[in-house]
Amino acid sequence: MSERPLNDDNGSTGPDDDDRFEGIVDAETDRDPDLAVIEAGSRTLRAQAGPPQGDIPSRPEDPELDRALREVETELAGRWPETKLDPSLVRVEALMDILGQPQRAYPAIHITGTNGKTSTARMIESLLAAFDLRTGRYTSPHIQSITERISLDGAPISAERFVETYRDIEPYVRMVDDREEHRLSFFEVMTAMAYAAFADAPVDVAVVEVGMGGTWDATNVVDASVAVVTPISLDHTDRLGSTPGEIAGEKGGIVKQDATVVLAQQPVDAAQVLLKRAVDVDATVAREGMEFGVVSREVAVGGQQLTLRGLGGEYPEVFLPLYGAHQAHNAAVALAAVEAFFGIGSQHARTLDIDTVRRAFAQVSSPGRLEVVRRSPTVVLDAAHNPAGAQVTAEAVTEAFGFSRLIGVVGASADKDVRGLLEAFEPVFAEVVVTRNSAPRSMDPDELAAIAVEVFGAERVQVEPRLDDALEAAITLAEEEAEFSGAGVLVTGSVITVGEARLLLGKG
Repeated sequence: MSERPLNDDNGSTGPDDDDRFEGIVDAETDRDPDLAVIEAGSRTLRAQAGPPQGDIPSRPEDPELDRALREVETELAGRWPETKLDPSLVRVEALMDILGQPQRAYPAIHITGTNGKTSTARMIESLLAAFDLRTGRYTSPHIQSITERISLDGAPISAERFVETYRDIEPYVRMVDDREEHRLSFFEVMTAMAYAAFADAPVDVAVVEVGMGGTWDATNVVDASVAVVTPISLDHTDRLGSTPGEIAGEKGGIVKQDATVVLAQQPVDAAQVLLKRAVDVDATVAREGMEFGVVSREVAVGGQQLTLRGLGGEYPEVFLPLYGAHQAHNAAVALAAVEAFFGIGSQHARTLDIDTVRRAFAQVSSPGRLEVVRRSPTVVLDAAHNPAGAQVTAEAVTEAFGFSRLIGVVGASADKDVRGLLEAFEPVFAEVVVTRNSAPRSMDPDELAAIAVEVFGAERVQVEPRLDDALEAAITLAEEEAEFSGAGVLVTGSVITVGEARLLLGKG
């Protein structure tokens, strides 16, 4: 662990700090009194008085390496897709056994939730790296390159290392394939690759994002000392449950015996389930709005200026180069998770070094999350793909950019709540161009247009089956009248749509 001091001269808390923090509870907490019964049986966590992120990699320039990477991508794509959830860890556990349990070679922070997982993971990674820890980060899905999913020291692993890792474990993957009823899935193999790469590095700590759910997710073979649950909302309801509480039952499976669980603000029924899980496994709980939270935030050039309340005290004047209130809350969750990892709130009553925290947050990036990829007109990409994500994106783009006219480009997956997503964007889109991405799950543009017409009205909807044509049409609409010189374009609806738009607009 780093020799860097974890506290600073301003780390103590006093009555004024406590008074200020009461505002978090009042402003951010909508709690059911019945939760007190559950909380009485659980511990709560509150102290008693890295390098810059890598961008999205492009294809390898070496033709032979590019060919090798494409072969691996093709082999992985021939397996069960990651959207198929099988409620069993038997196959991935068998593979971990053969590989020598690489996921137990390092401590881990495990992240689940519906929205905000990847951004929170990137913030946690940056904070840990700033305190001189070597990090491994596993996130999904990818924006443009499959190698993004596995990062070391804040940057995606090289294509060469990705291919080598796959070929190293391939014989063992085939052994499990031969002995089990079903072959390992795409996501199970990817997860094994990540855990093996982290052990081989080796890393000091792994930051692991679940693929879907929690209990039966392939990542859940890791035994994390800190579990993080970002906000839960309705998504993947056919697989995880039809209410936030049911979904929380699946996601809460990552909370292990005697761990610490860091909870973002949750719907009441989800909070009940998660707190009960904490009681059952004797986990320590840190809750946003109670033990930690956002004290204040102001819009700033290129992001926002925050004062965060952590488990050990207050962290003022923290610049975060990401837009939106949701990212401020993600920052608070990330900070609490790292504090918990260092034992603050249970073993130590102090803050992390404030200058190190500021430097870490100032270096955070999150591609495809309100990312500006073009100016004049401004084109922004955001991977919102469900109603809750769309709602916070709509609020954030309004607050951060103040466009006089905003044109939407939407390409969504057919298995999502597309109507809810469009309804969240309707107040902020002057017009919407509906399209599709290259994925098989992408909704047919005509079907998407039919829903969009019901939400926006026919005069505000344009259909362009090709994404490149949709981008051109939206940019033209944004530019068409001089009085709308402050117009912009928001491309959204799917991670795949955002990734393909990013490529078309010259990023990566």
